[in-house]
Amino acid sequence: ATPLISPKAIMKKPRTAVRSRPRKQASRQEGREKCVLSSSQVKPPTPNGTMPEFPGAPAGLARWQEEVVVQASVSPYHLFRGTAEVRAFRENLLRWYDREKRDLPWRRRAEGEVDLDRRAYAVWVSEVMLQQTQVATVIDYYTRWMQKWPTLQDLASASLEGVNQLWAGLGYYSRGRRLHEGARKVVEELGGHVPRTAETLQQLLPGVGRYTAGAIASIAFGQATGVVDGNVVRVLCRVRAIGADSSSALVSQHLWSLAQQLVDPARPGDLNQAAMELGATVCTPQHPRCSQCPVRSLCRAHQRVSHLGKGQAGVLEGDPCPPSSGQCRLCAPPSEPWDPTLGVTNFPRKASRRPPREECSATCVLEQPRAVGGPRILLVQRPNSGLLAGLWEFPSVTTEPSGQRQRQALLQELQRWAGPLPATRLRHLGQVVHTFSHIKLTYEVYSLALEGETPVTTTPPGARWLTREEFHTAAVSTAMKKVFRVYEGRRPGACKGSKRSPVSTPSSRKKPSPGQQLLDSFFRPHIPSDAPSLNSTAQ
Repeated sequence: ATPLISPKAIMKKPRTAVRSRPRKQASRQEGREKCVLSSSQVKPPTPNGTMPEFPGAPAGLARWQEEVVVQASVSPYHLFRGTAEVRAFRENLLRWYDREKRDLPWRRRAEGEVDLDRRAYAVWVSEVMLQQTQVATVIDYYTRWMQKWPTLQDLASASLEGVNQLWAGLGYYSRGRRLHEGARKVVEELGGHVPRTAETLQQLLPGVGRYTAGAIASIAFGQATGVVDGNVVRVLCRVRAIGADSSSALVSQHLWSLAQQLVDPARPGDLNQAAMELGATVCTPQHPRCSQCPVRSLCRAHQRVSHLGKGQAGVLEGDPCPPSSGQCRLCAPPSEPWDPTLGVTNFPRKASRRPPREECSATCVLEQPRAVGGPRILLVQRPNSGLLAGLWEFPSVTTEPSGQRQRQALLQELQRWAGPLPATRLRHLGQVVHTFSHIKLTYEVYSLALEGETPVTTTPPGARWLTREEFHTAAVSTAMKKVFRVYEGRRPGACKGSKRSPVSTPSSRKKPSPGQQLLDSFFRPHIPSDAPSLNSTAQ
């Protein structure tokens, strides 16, 4: 690919200034715009004229230099040609969004809120909940959350136990904990005011990465800063025919550069939401509806399909970046040639994911059938860090897949919480398989009932005896709910027809109908670029 910027321009530093920091940032923006314009690109400045996304030397300058280096090595085929093309993309996309956007509770709340801190809080909660989670699932959680904690001050005064309890079942539990930590920091250290820029949001708030910071800043405060989530990755990779691994550092940096170039200074939040909406409802992973796409005339992937047809071979006439040349780092490698049967879904391409590691755990539902006030089951609290931090579970031990040692280890764990127990009553009920983001965990499910023993009335710290009703409202993970369903299905007198299978296999699932596939794409979750930080915990 032909370099677009001279080597001198790549390493050119902004002019030094003797005035305040805003003037320094303006100088950096000036130098940056010269480089960008020389490569036929347009990057709108932020409303205050400062350089977006780059707060200051040395980290901000390093990111700026990295972006310029990336720009210099990119073929014009993967760029927007100039102001006219950028303007057309914005206008077409915003016109479509104004007509087709979904009516969602967080949008209504943000649009109707005049207080900037309340507006930012409404956006913040929705963006955190939507990470790795479908819109249809989030709607109910978001509504209940905002009813219980309508302001940052309300959330800051809540207990972590209460937050975990409401979050139960939503997955990736560290999100709720960090949201709670962030609210407390805003109230206790920042005077109740949410930081106003993407840079300060990311710097000051726990759990807020580059994507979430950009979303809050653009939607709540009108900062002209772009965002890149999973939906935006898909849209931009198709619009500019980027076939290299979309999770690579090079491609990621280029996508952020494109998003910043496209953001509309007048309507930054709407433009960002429109791009995500397009990816969620039209430019979907498997069944894109190109005929309804407002930017298909600007889409390189669509142009390629229209020119070649689904059964032809070759490249576009005059295409400066042939898909199999092997010379462009943003094109697919020669080992992955264009597949005419895939059409636009040739883009984006991702590296194959490493399968989750497999682990085994033995867990037991310990019950007191004759407890005062009715039957009760024992729950213990997990550590405050790591997987499922702070949530409640049945006593469990990590163990070998099977054998007598498993029973012995589990019995020792039970006795640690409840004292001496009759080993002969420990019954194996079945298995539950639950996959977290990085672990495939098989639970060997046991039960033990304290029939004739004196009811246990005291418990050590970190343990609770709960009724069945209390269990269903406790801060427990989805995996523990699966375990409890197995236990309920094996209890004497349980209705056989209501017993649910603990393990769902791919062969047992029916292929969704076309209509269901359309609904699934409508409610598809968006995946922010800062989502990898979520991999430390899962549901």
